[in-house]
Amino acid sequence: MSLVQTVGDRIRQDYASFPQDQSYDLYAEDVYFEDPLNRFRGVQRYRQMIGFIQRWFQHPTLALHRLEPQDNRHFQTHWTLSWVAPLPWKPAMAISGWTDYRLNDQGQIIAHIDHWHCSRWAVVMQLFGQRKP
Repeated sequence: MSLVQTVGDRIRQDYASFPQDQSYDLYAEDVYFEDPLNRFRGVQRYRQMIGFIQRWFQHPTLALHRLEPQDNRHFQTHWTLSWVAPLPWKPAMAISGWTDYRLNDQGQIIAHIDHWHCSRWAVVMQLFGQRKP
């Protein structure tokens, strides 16, 4: 089984149980993470970000639409993150996008780069009932 298949199988499980029981051991200690709001290095910071989602987002789910191997050390996932914002009117929110994962020779994730199909502004507008994930 290839590195991408092995890691991809565990990533599928992580999406299914998100944000609980994530496989942080898959990530290199100095993993590079980027999304439209964040850019940092380190699995500890990544854990903190997932912890923030777990604490503050209501009913978060991460639906995996597909996982596509790109080569023997690179794959993409296509997904939708959904949650209810912790505001009195409880707006339902969603972001669709894809993630580029890069692996080292040991099969650890060294880069996790998220891309959104919408702007940051479009996400903010969902707080006011204008939803276009």
